[in-house]
Amino acid sequence: MDGHVLLAYDYPVLGAFWTVMWIFLWVLWLMLLFRIIIDIFRDHDMSGWAKAAWLLFVVIVPFLGVLVYVIARGKGMGQREFRAAKDQQQAMDAYIRETAGGGGGSAQELAKLSELKAKGDLTEEEFQQAKAKLLQ
Repeated sequence: MDGHVLLAYDYPVLGAFWTVMWIFLWVLWLMLLFRIIIDIFRDHDMSGWAKAAWLLFVVIVPFLGVLVYVIARGKGMGQREFRAAKDQQQAMDAYIRETAGGGGGSAQELAKLSELKAKGDLTEEEFQQAKAKLLQ
C-alpha cells in the first residue's frame, strides 16, 4: 500500500467547503464589480469627469471604491436598473406590436369597430359600411 495515495486525507471535506465558498465569493465580487462599472456608464445625470473619477476609484482601490459607491449611489443604482429594464421591456413590446401588427391591421380595425358598435357609438349601418370598406 505504499504506492496508493488517499485523496480524502489530503483534501478534507472542510477544505472543499472553504474552496467552494471562496470561489462563490469571488464570482459574487466580480458580478458586483461589473454591475457597478455598468451603472457608472448607465447614469446619464453624471458628467464625464465624474464617471472617470468613479471608474478610477473603483478600478484602483476596488474594495473601498465598491463599498463607497454602493453607500453613496446604491439607491440610484437600483432605480437606474429598474428604468433600464422597463425601457427594454417597452422597446420589446413595441417591436412585437410592430411586427405582429403588420399582417393583422384589418383585424385590429374590425375589433375597434365592433367595440364602437357595442358601446353604441356606431349604428349598424355605419358599422356595415366601415366593415365593407376595410374588407375591400
